[in-house]
Amino acid sequence: MNNFKRYVTCAAVILLPLLGAKGAEVWVEAESFQSKGGWVVDQQFMDLMGSSYLMAHGLGNPVKDAVTDVNIPEDGKYTVFVRTFNWTSPWSDKKGPGKFRVRIDSKSLPSTLGDTGNSWQWQRAGEMKLKAGSHRLALQDLTGFNGRCDAIYLTTDPQTLLPDNGEELSSMRRKMLGLDRKEPLKASYDMVIIGGGIAGMCAAASAARNGMNVALVNDRPVLGGNNSSEVRVHLGGHIELGPNKGLGRIIREFGHSRSGNAKPADYYEDGKKESFIANEKGVTLYPSYRAVKVETDGNSISSVKITHVENADEVILSAPLFCDCTGDGTIGYLAGADFSMGREGRSQYNESLAPETPDSMTMGASVQWYSRKDDKVTKFPEFNYGPQYNDTTCERMTMGEWKWETGMNRNQITESERVRDYGLLVVFSNWSYLKNHASDNGKFRNRSLDWVAYVSGKRESRRLLGDYILKQDDIEKNVFHEDASFTTSWSIDLHFPDPKNSKNFPGNEYKAATKHIYVHPYAVPYRCLYSRNIENLFMAGRNISVTHVALGTVRVMRTTGMMGEVVGMAASLCKKHDASPREVYQKHLPELTAMMKEGAGKDGSTLPDNQHFNVQKLLDNPPALKD
Repeated sequence: MNNFKRYVTCAAVILLPLLGAKGAEVWVEAESFQSKGGWVVDQQFMDLMGSSYLMAHGLGNPVKDAVTDVNIPEDGKYTVFVRTFNWTSPWSDKKGPGKFRVRIDSKSLPSTLGDTGNSWQWQRAGEMKLKAGSHRLALQDLTGFNGRCDAIYLTTDPQTLLPDNGEELSSMRRKMLGLDRKEPLKASYDMVIIGGGIAGMCAAASAARNGMNVALVNDRPVLGGNNSSEVRVHLGGHIELGPNKGLGRIIREFGHSRSGNAKPADYYEDGKKESFIANEKGVTLYPSYRAVKVETDGNSISSVKITHVENADEVILSAPLFCDCTGDGTIGYLAGADFSMGREGRSQYNESLAPETPDSMTMGASVQWYSRKDDKVTKFPEFNYGPQYNDTTCERMTMGEWKWETGMNRNQITESERVRDYGLLVVFSNWSYLKNHASDNGKFRNRSLDWVAYVSGKRESRRLLGDYILKQDDIEKNVFHEDASFTTSWSIDLHFPDPKNSKNFPGNEYKAATKHIYVHPYAVPYRCLYSRNIENLFMAGRNISVTHVALGTVRVMRTTGMMGEVVGMAASLCKKHDASPREVYQKHLPELTAMMKEGAGKDGSTLPDNQHFNVQKLLDNPPALKD
């Protein structure tokens, strides 16, 4: 058993005063500030930089100060360093827009931060004489244009040298936070699921309803992943299709009653998802925790270390079974699982939709946005940091949804911050042109940006390889598999750079296009849902065992939810029979098939779950496959 409540919450401020040869020093993690004000916690790039950070996401309007109390250990003159990043530097040599200052006890330090440098780095904020005791520390945003702060370091040694990145910075961070001296909490479960999107939610509930004690780890404070109010993508695909018509009914318990992308936050019903998980007695939710390390024993995972994205508390979760619902295949990658990324060549799986030769292109990540109509003319600051707009190249739009897609030609893992930042850059740049320069800007004069996502909606990165790899032939020829599980109904929907946008912004496109190739609903093999070389690892979501082409039809969220539902059932059979995920296929498939036909949804679950068109009509009149 573990000593955690179902919802684990932590709000302690991270700071550690030390006395030593260098004099007095204090380290403050920005994301741990007691009051975030208008700043937001961004954890998306922890794997790259070792920490989350605070960001002033104000859509061009300065946000309210982030404030916290710090304890100064001794009287002295303190030099203040801030780790920050001029986020527009990849596209412009100008001073960046993410400007902010540090204030101590209502007095601003002299240096403007965040507008210089071309990488994450320490910048000197200034000096101040401070007496021992408590002082108020604040981050003062100057622009509302996504200034960002990772950490603040105060020292009486002005000559100190601080590492900007890498293992040296990670070691210093752990030392200053005292993490190496603090034993992480430990907890054990029947299964640990990493990722609280639709797939992870369904996997957790399905496993719990079949008698398992489950940990669900989610690195955001809200559940739902791309379907949350932070990203705002509707649920795609269809549920309750043959041969296992029980699958998907569980989604009716939390699925939205209104569909649409880039809609107001209440469309995505975060509270319904929270209640769904809270009411599962066998599920312990770890909100705002990110998995950062995996321990293995031979070809099996023995434990996962998770860290809180605000206060750095660490917990080690052990279990006989794990499920990777991270989307990026992070747990599998850390465990050494076989994976693929990018597009396979046409000959590898005889896929006509694949490119002639393999490449690294993926579908991109979307930063969605919308504006509102005001009752008067409004202003928006000049914003011009790279892409040059004119009346021909600007996008005359009042909102942008999935087509605003970036990073198709970049690595969605190692360059993920740059991919997201370019999404922000083009939204602000285009809007600034429409407001300030477009010759026909009448329809925009009384409109203001109302919402711009800062959590990007990813579509593709790593795909973990299982005992079977789903490919184009399986879907187009409706190949029968004895271990048929969840049914995919979405078209083969493979995004590519929009040709017009590529012409206007060659090499820096930010719009996508697609060509829907409709398919007859097809049941995907269970063997796509567990790793072929990590013996106790399941996966559900966009990181399952498929080719790039096949991903185009399995990646939507009602479909990924059914993947999770199957995994939960299979995991319960692993526990019941002391079996591996592979052995469920080899020895207990009839039992799994019976469970899938029944489904994990509650009896009488007839709550509406908005779907895009009539499923029976689709089955009665299946569309012909098109090139």
